[in-house]
Amino acid sequence: MPTLPIPLISSLILGFLLVRIWFLGGRHGPLVLLLAVCAVQGLIISLAQHYRVPGFQFVQPVTATFVPAMAWIAFQTTAVRGFQASDGMHLLGPLLALVSLATFPPVLDLLIPALFLGYGSVVLWIALKGADETPRLSLDAGDMPVQIWRIIGAALIASAFSDVLIIAVQVLGAPHLQPWMISIYTSVMLLVIGGLSLSSNLNTTTSEKDAGPEVLVSDQDTQIVAKLDELMNVQSLYLNPELTLSQLSRKMMIPTKQLSGAINRVTGHN
Repeated sequence: MPTLPIPLISSLILGFLLVRIWFLGGRHGPLVLLLAVCAVQGLIISLAQHYRVPGFQFVQPVTATFVPAMAWIAFQTTAVRGFQASDGMHLLGPLLALVSLATFPPVLDLLIPALFLGYGSVVLWIALKGADETPRLSLDAGDMPVQIWRIIGAALIASAFSDVLIIAVQVLGAPHLQPWMISIYTSVMLLVIGGLSLSSNLNTTTSEKDAGPEVLVSDQDTQIVAKLDELMNVQSLYLNPELTLSQLSRKMMIPTKQLSGAINRVTGHN
């Protein structure tokens, strides 16, 4: 009797959500592409590990490297900055995986966990800094979007450790556990990353920093905040639910870090 493995179920769920958000939600861009990468990877794992379709066991490690790279690009272009041509350099990971597969496959056992750990750690590290490091996110959704990116970063790191655990199982002579571990750990990770990428909160955020030592407020800080208040009142910018720190920065012709710092020092909030 035909059965549906766990990764395929995950892929079908993510695929349904992808179709729904593409046609009904109208959302496109890096976050939807991240969801698509997760859905495709779940399908490939099923074909390789459960159905044993020839050739897909070689495709699986290469396509896996697209997940952390796409998560990083989605994080950057959603929260930090716009898309840049230099983002294409993140195809280097999949390219290295392809070369390793063709020349010396054991390198993949180090390369794949390293990519997940590296990208996940950087995403988590930046997200832990709070809203001041994510100027493209809107200002009205509280701390939730930053929390989502923290979870995605942690999921990437957890996936790296699961890869190490799978390798350890092989070394310890229990290869029969490998398909189960791949199915469970990878499916959970793909569902978490793909599901969270759907959140509309990723378009909006602000977060408060922990209270630190008292800082001096300069005349320049006071002037910047006064100019901001005037701009808000004259142009009624507070009515825009999609308002971002970077948009305010451009309107005031002040660097985002300088504007954010002035607000923090004068008001005690970001």
